[in-house]
Amino acid sequence: MTRVFSSLDDVRAAIGEEIGPGTPITVEQSRIDAFADATGDHQWIHVDPERAAAGPYGATIAHGYLTLSLLPLFGADLFTMDFGGARINYGVNKVRFPAPVPVNSVLTATATVIDVADGPAGAMITIKYVVTAEGAAKPALVAETLAVVTP
Repeated sequence: MTRVFSSLDDVRAAIGEEIGPGTPITVEQSRIDAFADATGDHQWIHVDPERAAAGPYGATIAHGYLTLSLLPLFGADLFTMDFGGARINYGVNKVRFPAPVPVNSVLTATATVIDVADGPAGAMITIKYVVTAEGAAKPALVAETLAVVTP
């Protein structure tokens, strides 16, 4: 169920609260190939199933940055902010990829509001995401995102 924040005070009240996990996303080879085409990263570990089968993971794996790029999709499923103006990506802190994402992995994510700070352009909201592949011992991604919500 999507968490709805109606005000900045609602977001502040949720600091430290884990939201999710959300709806699972399957990372198929077609998504990996499309990401490779979009970024120019055609390393064999991502796009050559035959060679990757003999590689360290026994199959192709998603790009780490592909997993990172799924955060807006996960976030939209986990929560909405029904207040303010635009949402502007400001940056990302502490990005780590502790475990690979083999092709056809089913990913879920959680989000935790870490901080809300006032700034000249609006409120700066820090959210920690943890993305995990089904059955994996470690998360596939841990990252803190920074977003400005304009008035």
